[in-house]
Amino acid sequence: MRFKVQKRIFFYFLMSVAMFSFGFTYAQETVSGTVIDENGPVPGANVIVQGTSNGAQTDFDGNFTLQNVAPGAVLQVSFIGYQIQEIPVDGRETINVTLQNDQESLDEVVVIGYGTQKKSDLTGAISSVKSAELAERPSASLNQSLAGRMAGVNVTSGSGRPGGRSVVRIRGNTSISITNTPLYVIDGVILNVASLPNGSTPIDYLNPNGIESIEVLKDASATAIYGARGANGVILVTTKRGTTSGATHLNYDADFSLGTLPEKRELLNSEEFLRVEEIAYANAEKFDPNGWAGGRYTDPRLKRTDPRLFDADGNPLYNTDWQDEAIRAAFTQNHQLSLRGGDKEGNYGLFMGFRNEEGLIVESWLKRFSSRFTLDTEITPWLRVGGSLSYNDQNEKQVDQLGGGGITTMRQVFEALPIIPVRYPDGSWGSNIDYPGMEGGANPVAVANDRRYFLKTQTVLGNVYSNISFNKNLQLRTTLGANIINQRNDYYGGRDLRFIGAPDGVASVTNTRYNSWQFENYLTYTKDFENEHSLTAMLGLSWQHVDTFGATASTRGFADDFYGFNNLGAGSNPQTPSSNRTAYGLNSYFGRVNYDYKSKYLFTLTGRADGSSKFGPQNQFAFFPSAALGWRVSEEDFLKQNESISNLKLRGSYGATGNSEIPAYSALALLQGGTVIFNGDRVAYTAAQRMVNADLKWEKTKQVDVGLELGLFNNRIALEVDFYRKLTSDMLLNAPVPSSSGFTNVFRNVGSMENKGIEINLNTVNFNGENFGWDSGFNISINKNKVLALSGGSDIFLGSTLIRVGEPVGTFFGLIDEGTWNTGEADQAARYDRLPGDIKYRDLNDDGAINSDDRVIIGKGIPDGFGTFTNTFRYGNLELLVDLQFQYGNSLMFRDEHSGEDRQTIANSFKTVLNVWTPENQDTDIAQIRPIAAGYDTNNDSGKLKDASFLRGRNLMLSYTFKPDLVQRLNLNRIRLYASVQNFFVVTKFPGYDPESSNGGGAFDQGFSLYDYPRPRV
Repeated sequence: MRFKVQKRIFFYFLMSVAMFSFGFTYAQETVSGTVIDENGPVPGANVIVQGTSNGAQTDFDGNFTLQNVAPGAVLQVSFIGYQIQEIPVDGRETINVTLQNDQESLDEVVVIGYGTQKKSDLTGAISSVKSAELAERPSASLNQSLAGRMAGVNVTSGSGRPGGRSVVRIRGNTSISITNTPLYVIDGVILNVASLPNGSTPIDYLNPNGIESIEVLKDASATAIYGARGANGVILVTTKRGTTSGATHLNYDADFSLGTLPEKRELLNSEEFLRVEEIAYANAEKFDPNGWAGGRYTDPRLKRTDPRLFDADGNPLYNTDWQDEAIRAAFTQNHQLSLRGGDKEGNYGLFMGFRNEEGLIVESWLKRFSSRFTLDTEITPWLRVGGSLSYNDQNEKQVDQLGGGGITTMRQVFEALPIIPVRYPDGSWGSNIDYPGMEGGANPVAVANDRRYFLKTQTVLGNVYSNISFNKNLQLRTTLGANIINQRNDYYGGRDLRFIGAPDGVASVTNTRYNSWQFENYLTYTKDFENEHSLTAMLGLSWQHVDTFGATASTRGFADDFYGFNNLGAGSNPQTPSSNRTAYGLNSYFGRVNYDYKSKYLFTLTGRADGSSKFGPQNQFAFFPSAALGWRVSEEDFLKQNESISNLKLRGSYGATGNSEIPAYSALALLQGGTVIFNGDRVAYTAAQRMVNADLKWEKTKQVDVGLELGLFNNRIALEVDFYRKLTSDMLLNAPVPSSSGFTNVFRNVGSMENKGIEINLNTVNFNGENFGWDSGFNISINKNKVLALSGGSDIFLGSTLIRVGEPVGTFFGLIDEGTWNTGEADQAARYDRLPGDIKYRDLNDDGAINSDDRVIIGKGIPDGFGTFTNTFRYGNLELLVDLQFQYGNSLMFRDEHSGEDRQTIANSFKTVLNVWTPENQDTDIAQIRPIAAGYDTNNDSGKLKDASFLRGRNLMLSYTFKPDLVQRLNLNRIRLYASVQNFFVVTKFPGYDPESSNGGGAFDQGFSLYDYPRPRV
């Protein structure tokens, strides 16, 4: 059996290093030509057949010759300091090229809200990533693909499971209670930022392999065009479409990978667990003398009589390593097929994908089928129409959902006793309760198998557009988009799962439908005047409607586990069903003016008026304006001929955006229904639950941004720096109200918050030879968050986090752990009713009691800074990518220690408990072992707060692009083979699986770690 497992893993490993990309082409020919600029021939320019390694460099006279070029191929011509040219061959044998004297990065066209713009003309803070970069690190979701790509964009993994939820923050948190999630716009279709019932968002179901580019709008000049929903930043996603080259392209891309656990946690083995239990019994008299005298405690050696677990001498028969049993090598395969074709008059694209991903934990997986069709066509010279339609079907088996009694698979990995087996010889599951006096439920493998949590999500995302050109300057674009999500959650907790489904099983089925449609029209006017003045003006309007409906049915009491959730009628104890429906709408009017003079002086003015049905009648509309200035200093006469400075631009912006993502009807009074027993009968009732707040209005965020863009030596060194300050006012909070009102909470506007920081992005071309090249990229983001005001000045407590004026959100609040009391401090410990060996907390009030008044600020969950450092080395057809990620200045509340270090007599423990307090070992922060009934101090204190700074080896990838002569003999135009290792090392002081994972779930719970699903090394 072991040989078969090892053989399977070895087979998976071989496939994991084989990742392919193919493209087909047709008949071949020879193409030659000359590359020049305004001064004459350009020697050393690169000429390559797009999508292949078939290329050449121009000689001293600018001449080149290429063999085996398909008639429908596209030549890509590039040279440092010039714009990349893409030229269709169209069957020609001679092609002459004139390069434009400008750097590619400046002439790159980026997507902005309701249009596009050259990067050189931007006045706002916008970052961009292209499909080639996304392909370097395949992932299950777009948010995971974004991690570390851009300055100012912090992506935190909530879970290492397949498709696990990621949290994205752009320039910090702007709200204390509602969403801080950015707005996502896919091909112009605005997705709702509110989470679906399971905590996911619509963006989680997009196939990242179908993306052409991602633009992130960060400052107010860029985001104000989205008004009421732009305060948290905007992520614009452009998907791949057909081609305009006249050629037809068929591409197949595949990758296979194997995920493994980077590092195991050290847990007690059977001998250590039993020894610890005996030590606890020996200490029981010290910590609970009354219980000892009353016979509460029994020598644990007397209960080791179960012949299934112990031999005749009381020695354990099993020594189970639950990490080995519950965590596996996880195989993933990802296949992408695309067919693209067309010309400038019309094009089409068909894209299909399949992803099958196993999770590290047994029984967890994700399967996704995706498809998308695009069509663009020119009906007449003045009318162009098109659209796209995508369908995704994603199925997941999740094992990290919280169950009854706080039971999850990962918690049981830590707490399951090593003395019990996965299964007994008769096939029944082993369980903690098989050993008397223990807490917990079934073992983790049983929980993963018999707790069935399936999530099926079907999404449709589509849009159609028409583009009418009234003349060469004036165009009208009309778009109609829709996003439809149907989601079903099937759940069954087995009859033998203690706390989860025992004793009779529990089943439920939840169906949720999410519908969103939008209709937008906008006019765009462009005009150049006398080659000095350039004007682009846009004016538009938008309507959007969102509605959701959900229904849940559940039951208990099954005779066996056969039916599960497939037949709720088989349960003998049906529960009360529930359903809900919400709907809201937005009306919007927006406009933007871009003006530049001589391509040196740039000006942008933007405004959007949004009306939402969520707010009170007096505040349903709000206006969000912004203005920005840019100065391309390098275009001035005194710098234009400078040989060192190739680009220098200064820009600044100021504007306002909003946050409207409160629940629908939040300004209205709320009714609730239920049943009561009246005169012996169950009677339905309806009563008021929440009071009205007609003055409720938007959160507003005002932001100022100052940026510098510098390019040196033909842009071989490119530096971009942004300083910003964001001020959020009228923050929305579901705040408590006096109980005399008859209510508990009402949504209202309270307080203000500040974010300020700096973003630095540096890209360098260190070496660019014919056979060897080396590029580097570095970015760092530093953000400081502070609450400026709260209504009434009162603190807001959210579990172990605190919102207080003058402090950042997500601040940890708790007792200060000073280790343990030693024998020389026995008298002082007695003041607090403690003994040597107990946890020692600092008494700030010196009142002889440890209570809530002794809690202070002990840390924060938001990092001071984060960033990446990448290096790409090229030698011939070989390319090596080294991608590093870092984060510093934040802490994680490591709640795993709650069960791992203070429950030794009712569950298994971390091996750190072998370093507990003893009379011979008093310099330790782990309390002396005792039975749980004798009392432990277990708090979210400074001792459980860990430094979460880290340096991660995020991606190491080696690729080889095969030579054209071999490829063309196979009637292909490209074969690329690559192997990579993701998450290949982590340097950190954090004692858990991963310092970045966090599953607290709240708005500021990114600093909580509790039984995290580990992140794999892939």
